Amino acid sequence: MTGPMNGPASGPASGPMNGAASAPTGGRAPVVVVGGGLAGVAAAVALGEAGHRVTLYEARPRLGGAAHSFHRGDLVVDNGQHVFLRCCTAYRGLLDRLGAPGDAPLQDRFDISVLTPDGRRGRLRRLPLPGPLHLLPALAAYPLLSPADRLRAVRGSLALRRLDPADPELDRVDLAAWLSAHGQGEAAKDALWDLFAVAALNVRAQDAALGPAAMVFRTALLGRAGAADIGVPAVPLGRLHHTAARAAVVRLGGDVRLSAKVTAVEPGPAVVVDGSRVEASAVILAVPHEQAARLLPASAAPEREAWSGLSASPIVNVHVVYDGRVTELPFAAAVGSPVQWVFDKTRVAGVRGGQYLAVSVSAAGDWIDVPTARARETFLPALERLLPGARDARVVDFFVTRERRATFLQGPGSGALRPLAATRWPGLFLAGSWTATGWPDTMEGAVRSGLTAARLVRRHLSGGRGHTSGEPARRPLRAYGAGRAWAAEEAVR
Repeated sequence: MTGPMNGPASGPASGPMNGAASAPTGGRAPVVVVGGGLAGVAAAVALGEAGHRVTLYEARPRLGGAAHSFHRGDLVVDNGQHVFLRCCTAYRGLLDRLGAPGDAPLQDRFDISVLTPDGRRGRLRRLPLPGPLHLLPALAAYPLLSPADRLRAVRGSLALRRLDPADPELDRVDLAAWLSAHGQGEAAKDALWDLFAVAALNVRAQDAALGPAAMVFRTALLGRAGAADIGVPAVPLGRLHHTAARAAVVRLGGDVRLSAKVTAVEPGPAVVVDGSRVEASAVILAVPHEQAARLLPASAAPEREAWSGLSASPIVNVHVVYDGRVTELPFAAAVGSPVQWVFDKTRVAGVRGGQYLAVSVSAAGDWIDVPTARARETFLPALERLLPGARDARVVDFFVTRERRATFLQGPGSGALRPLAATRWPGLFLAGSWTATGWPDTMEGAVRSGLTAARLVRRHLSGGRGHTSGEPARRPLRAYGAGRAWAAEEAVR
């Protein structure tokens, strides 16, 4: 999912068995996908497997969008820590299609250590019981809350599970207000609810819409027993989202054009790439909402001005390389600290003889413009208070990465602004985690949006009515290829 915990739209119909692509459609202009993030990659792969010729344009010299890697000397650095959950079936299905499921393993059982500056530790670990019973014992024994707060947390969890995330009324209410109305005090908000809401939604409880928050808690933590098991990529994101993704699109007969900037979308449909008009049989615009609003004419999306109301929320990542090991934890959450989540990136980044920790800070408006020197003065002592082993270690490297527009601001009213995949122009569709996927702005939402757009393209090219602006945002998903689903909606209900 975007941010540390940041994963229903529909996908295409059953595709070729065992991953074999059918012959690309001949004599027709290719489907053009604009944007090489996860939404664009998912759409391109799905269409390639369905036998459609695809050209994917990406303005940057790499694929991966908001989940990518870069080099800092010999260090391979992910721009931010992105994890996913077992319920993120669309993203996991994409990894299967990219031939990389083993590069992003899942926990056997949801298990999180929670650290505090005063040395207390909590642990949230599910039991082998059906949901929601699997987490209730952990909540009832959570040592970072008082016994009374634990009991109220259990009651709050059961009340939250009864909410319908699709209810438009929930889009008008903030999570903090709902929690207060259901007996959750500040201690519970800080040590429990914000722990997950901030990570999944990139916004604090007082600023988060209740709808997407309810979706996260119901689907992941309070749904099926294994839904919240955490997956952490074991290789750099660039290997998954760029190298493997590019190879998959090409293997399926597609073309990937990097450093190719699309400057306009025109009727036809067609796109203008670096000054030249390129005809297309259909176009999927899989770019951030601000860019989509600039590229789309008013006749294609009269509501595009409303998208600016989605705004944006930043994420800051603090990277520290020590000269020796300071913790054996693969990752941990923290409360009462500027550190929110910390991940051991040593092996992924290729560090030898030391340890590389990445600190993820979501809803990072207070940190986005803070100089690196000041961040160092804050986060190094904070890590020492959480991880005693860091007190005797020498810092070899320290740097900060900043994603100013990591996600759209998922506050009250934002759900009503998210557009459907179809536009007013036949053959022109939208994709991106900011569209109406039924999921928060996450990697999972991005992949689901790409699958929705791919399905609508297939319908459009077959003479169906996928171009109509009334296309539903959600449909049940069918099995896709080899009897396995990219994203089985039933699996996360």
